[in-house]
Amino acid sequence: MLLYLHGFRSSPQSFKARLVQERMRDWGVGKAYACPMLDVSPAAAIERAEAAIAGARAGGDTEIAIVGSSLGGFYARWLGERHGCRTVLLNPAIHPWTDLEKYLGDQPLWHGGGSVRVERAHLQELLDLRVEAITDPARYYLIAATGDEVLDYREMVAAYPGAHVRVIEGSDHGISEFADYVDDVLSFCGYRPAA
Repeated sequence: MLLYLHGFRSSPQSFKARLVQERMRDWGVGKAYACPMLDVSPAAAIERAEAAIAGARAGGDTEIAIVGSSLGGFYARWLGERHGCRTVLLNPAIHPWTDLEKYLGDQPLWHGGGSVRVERAHLQELLDLRVEAITDPARYYLIAATGDEVLDYREMVAAYPGAHVRVIEGSDHGISEFADYVDDVLSFCGYRPAA
């Protein structure tokens, strides 16, 4: 299974999530794709991700890979360490417990309307998920854009010493040209196009 974890205020309808899903369908492995809607509560988001992993394992899937974008990348780091699986990080949040301080209160969602309420307790939940250092850099692939207008790519690179790292010159937080990298991401996760 490939578990895609979307970012803050995002959803399974995000551009990158849909691109990964479409490419996996094209490659004949679409059934292996999962992208749950993550709760604004980090603890609840992790529970939902863990439920997806447990469901895949119960269905006979022994190989798990995780792709996480932005805040989803922060969750992917924790889950990657917990499950010892290949993990791809797309402009991941490094210290979201401070980044989200300025977003306390109601925040609009990017897709489908509505909003979420960010509470101070969520910042502690993020702190509780902090991973000081990755244990096996070879299992991690970081894609970081120098033009990210939300997060600092240098902090991302520093947080993943020894990992596979691709620094994109320019671009943006959403990695607008992600179509250029999706095949590389899926290959790292162990997928190949159907023959």
